[in-house]
Amino acid sequence: MTSLPPCIHIVDDDPDIRDGLAWLFDSRGWRSCGWASGPAFIEGIAAQAPDWGAAVVLLDVRMQPWSGPVTFEHFKPLGCPWPVLFLTGHGDVSTAVQAVKNGAWDFLEKPFQDNLLVDRVEQALQAAASQTQAQRHTQRLRQALASLSPREREVLGELLRGHYNKNIAEHLGITQRTVEFHRANIFEKMGVESAIELAHQLGQLQSLDGDAH
Repeated sequence: MTSLPPCIHIVDDDPDIRDGLAWLFDSRGWRSCGWASGPAFIEGIAAQAPDWGAAVVLLDVRMQPWSGPVTFEHFKPLGCPWPVLFLTGHGDVSTAVQAVKNGAWDFLEKPFQDNLLVDRVEQALQAAASQTQAQRHTQRLRQALASLSPREREVLGELLRGHYNKNIAEHLGITQRTVEFHRANIFEKMGVESAIELAHQLGQLQSLDGDAH
């Protein structure tokens, strides 16, 4: 089954702008989807959760009945990973800057060149793909850790302290051969080939958990 190419969601209450941007992205071989208002956009995409796929949202600042920032506030609770790029007139730059501080990916001031917009959208897609890949890797590490037996966790703790198999066997009151068996299981489950790589992976995980608190 082949996955669909990324979709560019164009949220703007001006039909001419929606049509123009749709033509631009269609001409580059990308899918696009136009939305005439914030409520229509939020209602339309909510049904996709949690299978979001790859997409970028182009969100106009000045719209009715919801402005771009108000639409963005309704978008965030959905947990959708799509980068949001605000399109703003000169007088709304400060609003767009605030939206970026609140989690939007970036903003682009009108009038803009088509190539610049396309480049910015490509950058947003690449950033989102990298983030998704990192999140998958982190999730896999967490699942691997959870799959370790109590004894494997003990051996893991000893490995991370830099102890050799012989010392680990003495500390835990087991044979060196048993330590080697558990060590091989730990490496296989965690997807690593050395104790150094294992320490590096778990260090990254610990850092992420620390950032979350």
